[in-house]
Amino acid sequence: MNSKCPIILILVLFITGCSINASNTQKTALLYNQFIAEESANIAQLNLFFKQMPKGGDLHHHYSGSIYAETYLDWVKQAGKCINKITFKIEESSSKKECITVDELRHNTRLHGQLLSLWSDKDYQNHFHLQPPPDANFFNTFGYFGKISDFSYRKGLNILKARAIKENVSYIETMLSSISYQYADNSFDKILRNSRNDIETLASLADLDEKITDDALFNQRVNDFVSLIEQTQQGLDNEHFLMRYQTYASRNSSPTKVFSGLYAAFKAAEQSEYIVGVNIVGPENGHVALADYHLHMLMFAYLKSKFPNVNRALHAGELTLGMVRPKNLIFHIDQAINVAGAQRIGHGIDLPYEDNAIELLSTIKTKAAIEINLTSNEFILGVKNQQHPYLIYSAYDVPMIISTDDSGVSRNNLTNEYVLLASRYQPSYKKLKDYVYNSIKYSFLSEQFKDQLSKGLDARFRKFESEMSASYDLLFD
Repeated sequence: MNSKCPIILILVLFITGCSINASNTQKTALLYNQFIAEESANIAQLNLFFKQMPKGGDLHHHYSGSIYAETYLDWVKQAGKCINKITFKIEESSSKKECITVDELRHNTRLHGQLLSLWSDKDYQNHFHLQPPPDANFFNTFGYFGKISDFSYRKGLNILKARAIKENVSYIETMLSSISYQYADNSFDKILRNSRNDIETLASLADLDEKITDDALFNQRVNDFVSLIEQTQQGLDNEHFLMRYQTYASRNSSPTKVFSGLYAAFKAAEQSEYIVGVNIVGPENGHVALADYHLHMLMFAYLKSKFPNVNRALHAGELTLGMVRPKNLIFHIDQAINVAGAQRIGHGIDLPYEDNAIELLSTIKTKAAIEINLTSNEFILGVKNQQHPYLIYSAYDVPMIISTDDSGVSRNNLTNEYVLLASRYQPSYKKLKDYVYNSIKYSFLSEQFKDQLSKGLDARFRKFESEMSASYDLLFD
């Protein structure tokens, strides 16, 4: 080999010079190390490397936020609806002069560009001074395309499946939809918010449970949702790819609405093999979300006891200093795990500010895994590089999974998440593989499917590492 042979190979193989006997795995690691070894990581080479690398599953994945705005416009056109050129909201086709067709919009470069910047994070940095704050811009997008996001779940899921297969993702666990059921009771809202202790709260939830189960609409909506999932799922799975679903409730509503939404979610998950978990969504810094956080965790605790076989992944700790008062940073991850019984934590950004953070890290390590979403953490919270608690989780060997969150809104993919991870933090190739296998190990799949996908990953990595070994020889021989 020539003088380009990297010194690290000597250290790895404990020999002098470069060895032709290095395994494919070792050569792949050496190739990766070359791409991150420079003062500035070789982003182009990392994109090529990670595009081809098997990536297992995408576990923190929102369906509606993963469809691109351009696809939603296709659906608006197919549905015969129009776009209000002032508000950029979807409207029923009408003679209103401000409502234009999708074709008219697309032929107007200025309006089309403006819509994309409102329906996603596209081009935000070029005109952020005209936009709402990043977190508001992100969450506002759902208000624009929400009316068309359920146009065709089958079309949308097949788009996501095709995209995943192209970048070597073998499993998606997507937060598809909430169940359109809510039981609102103002008197119960007051009781729940004025409870003197957790025991009183849980007793009140039991009383509310009876009212919900007595509501004929409850079972009807749950059954309808399960039927929708069963129909939508047909034909999506194959030997190379699996799709499963989480359902959820919004955390920024009244207590009875949140509890009834979660109750319906747990009930549906118990009934369907395809609904593998329950979550809670919405801005964690919302007024109601902050005020009722402990109450929401108790709701999960109650429902966990009623539906012990239903899995729980919670958005928790998607907060940072300055976004909320310090008192709201000290317990969210803790309560998600120790009260709600979360098996996975989405984001987990406020970890450094939590009370007893070191002890909490030990608890997370034994009870849960962290879903890392680098792009959305940077955009929504402004947390990136050395500010991100990835560094803490890594130092304490907490299991992590790399995910996309809302790849349509962020105009991103799982490949790019790994590029960000590698270029920012330079984890070893072994750690990268651990994260990939974690995405199957900590998924909510059955053990049978976990075993199937893990064996598939073994085969995929053998092929990938053989190809990367050949690339190494080409570049450094």
